[in-house]
This record gives sequence, structure tokens and C-alpha cells, in this order.
Amino acid sequence: LASRFFNNKGMLTLTGIKVGKKLIIEGEPFVVLFAQHSKMGRAGAVLRTKLRNLITGATINKTFQGADKVEPAEITTRKAQYLYLDAGNHYFMNGESYEQFELNSEIIGENSKFLTEGTEIDVLYFGDSAINIELPIKMVFEVIEAPPAVKGNTADGGSKQVVIETGISVNVPLFIKTGDKIKVNTQTGEYSERAN
Repeated sequence: LASRFFNNKGMLTLTGIKVGKKLIIEGEPFVVLFAQHSKMGRAGAVLRTKLRNLITGATINKTFQGADKVEPAEITTRKAQYLYLDAGNHYFMNGESYEQFELNSEIIGENSKFLTEGTEIDVLYFGDSAINIELPIKMVFEVIEAPPAVKGNTADGGSKQVVIETGISVNVPLFIKTGDKIKVNTQTGEYSERAN
């Protein structure tokens, strides 16, 4: 990579810290959720960030100064299948070794709203430990509850609330009905399109 993003020891400089980058802060892996550069006159540039701890799920705000450097986190991903939820723990099975492992609901956070039995997802590993999951940006779900569209309203492009198979509500166009399959953006929780 370009030397302006890394110094000679592989550390990230301010320009290399971007949304989605994974970093090591005090020995733990974090992902950058928000990053905004500011110029502070003579004090030089600062970078305000919001980071999520990939192990605990906690978010922190951190400001980096112009000369700060940070170590990139070596995170690997492996495919796994979601099995079930029991007593606040989500159980998964590694797609290659067939070993089962669990992750706590608090760590998975908002992603748990989109888990259905049998879903294949990416599991993030830090060293040999499974620390979190990464969902596809768009996933397909079946609508299990939908109020009927009121005649005459469908052409106006209105919307209504439906319940998908995971139990969460999603705002959708009026033409969506019970039994339809829809694509939902897992990062925003918003309806994306009707699925075939």
C-alpha cells in the first residue's frame, strides 16, 4: 500500500484510518464506524472517530492527533452457519470443521435482529478466537405479518410496517403482503427491494 497510509513499520497514519478499518487500541480490536478530519490551525490536523470494540461491542469516541499512528488489526473471517439462540448466547457451526461455538447477544448487538436458523454468515477471528460476526449488507427475509393495502393507496407510493421472520418490524411499500420475501439492508434495517 501507499506509504502515506502506513509508516515503515506497518502502522496506520491519520490518512489511513477510515470507516470500516479495523485497528488495535490498547491490545483490543476495534472497527472504525465514523471518521472526520479537522484542521486545528497551528495545532495541526486531528481525526475524530467513533470506534466499536469487536470483542465487547462497546463503542468509544477517540481523537487522533496529527502524528499518531495505530496498528491495523489482523482480523480473519471464516464461514459459519447460525444454529440457534439459547439463554442469551447465539450458537454457530464452523463451515469447515463443523465445530460449534457461541457468541453472546451483547457482543453481536444489532446484528442479532437479522439471524435466522441456517443463515450462513462470516465470523470474525482475532487470533484463534471468534469475536463477532459480519452479515451480508442485504439479506432476504419472509414477511410473516402485513396489514392489507388500502385500495387506492398503492399508486401513491405510501408505506406500512410489516413483521419479518426474525420478529422485527420493517417499513415497506404498500404492495408487500404476508408471505412475500423482501431484501433488508442489515446496516440500516431498511427495506431494500422485493426478492424473488
